Amino acid sequence: MAIVALSMVVEIQAKNSRTANMKKLMNAEFAISEFYVDSVSDDKLVEDAIRGMLDKLDPHSSYTTAEETQELQQPLQGKFSGIGISFNMKEDTLYVISLISGGPSERVGLRPGDRIVSVNDTTVAGVKMKTNDIRKRLMGKKGTLVRVGVKRPGVADVIMFGITRDEIPIYSVDASYMVDSKTGYVRISRFAEATADEFAEAFEKLKKQGMKQLILDLSDNGGGYLNTAVEIANWFLQAGETIVYTEGNRSPRYDATANGRGKFKDGKIVVLVNQNSASASEIVAGAIQDWDRGVVVGRRTFGKGLVQRQFGFEDGSMMRLTTARYYTPSGRCIQKPYKLGAKEDYARDVYNRYKDGELMHADSIHVADSLRFKTMKTGRVIYGGGGIIPDVFVPVDTTEYSEYYGKLNTKGVFIQYILGYVDVHRDEIKSKYADVAAFDKGFVVTDEMLKDLIAMGEKEDIKYDESQFNTSKAVIELILKSLIARDVYDQEAFTIIYNRRNDLLKEGLRVINDDELYKKMLQ
Repeated sequence: MAIVALSMVVEIQAKNSRTANMKKLMNAEFAISEFYVDSVSDDKLVEDAIRGMLDKLDPHSSYTTAEETQELQQPLQGKFSGIGISFNMKEDTLYVISLISGGPSERVGLRPGDRIVSVNDTTVAGVKMKTNDIRKRLMGKKGTLVRVGVKRPGVADVIMFGITRDEIPIYSVDASYMVDSKTGYVRISRFAEATADEFAEAFEKLKKQGMKQLILDLSDNGGGYLNTAVEIANWFLQAGETIVYTEGNRSPRYDATANGRGKFKDGKIVVLVNQNSASASEIVAGAIQDWDRGVVVGRRTFGKGLVQRQFGFEDGSMMRLTTARYYTPSGRCIQKPYKLGAKEDYARDVYNRYKDGELMHADSIHVADSLRFKTMKTGRVIYGGGGIIPDVFVPVDTTEYSEYYGKLNTKGVFIQYILGYVDVHRDEIKSKYADVAAFDKGFVVTDEMLKDLIAMGEKEDIKYDESQFNTSKAVIELILKSLIARDVYDQEAFTIIYNRRNDLLKEGLRVINDDELYKKMLQ
């Protein structure tokens, strides 16, 4: 009875303390709102208070307004309501890059290369309107009408289109193709609601083309939904094998396990990762590595292993609060170390890895003997401490990088040049090259194109440096050709061509095609 009574006292005291703290917050907000020297917004006071509390916690607990919440969730929901175009801005003019097949804009007759000059009688060309503001005007509730004014090359007058908004899919499988006669390649850019279905479709396509082994590219994949990561990992693991487990002080352990219905439980698999692969990507890579199921190739992953629970508010805003940590099947915590409230230091971690040489040299990855783990089947030594350390390290290639190339990239000169080039040559390219394979084989970036690019860079105050240009020439030509392929064909075309110089893919292909090396890496 004494123990029960004591626990009740403690509980009452805790409630009283929390009530007192809540009153303190409310009184502070009231005093500021009523007596502060200048006028203040009650809504902003509350939001700032929430942000202030979360800023003192881990790097991934956060608050977003209703608008920010919607923008964050759209890429993961797999669809949104809009008019179905991909566009870009060039000199204050909105250029239509491509159309969603069967989407609202294609149905009414919009074409790639059209310039959108007005949306619902509001001029959007030549007024320096932000891209995000234009996007908001084009998006809207399914079934609603938006009137778009278009200038089309060769047509004097503005053409008016009435476009009924519809659901537009957002794809997370960027590319799926055969890199050789038996090796399939699938690139997943995020783990969204529809990713598992997209992957299944890609897998079946590749199986029909003779795929016997798979390279799964998760480089630069920042994560997404836990359930989707579990669904993808399930393709490769045996029934009952743990994929990931989560646990926190107030969150009991939860294990996600494979159900045995995966369709690729035996073939060879290589997973490509880099320093930007995070969260759900690390769950998949960690599970495959821990069960000795495949070989992880690349660089140490980001190390985002904190589980956020979403708390929605009535106004549509949301708080994402960390409630647990992710652990791989062997017990490794994916989360890298951090200090409470030190979010800026945390954000600079990848830069610090570059500065310290970790991205160029495998022996610069620091591991602790106290965080030594073993894989589940063969007992290979693996390490915890943050992120997934690959089985095969691939350094960042800096030999072709130059400051000149970096300026062209950061100032958006590549994109601006491609917009103008494709606008003029789109029909010519499509008539000359029937598909991506023909384009890849036949299209060459000419010296004249490079001169035009250099001239455009100079207009952006980027001084031409011949030595640096020659250092980066091959990469510059690759970027131009890849971007042209994307704008004329699709995202997969970009990936196919860009992958010609992808060191991660080259090493992954070497590992998966060398039977002895592949087996050695898993022993």
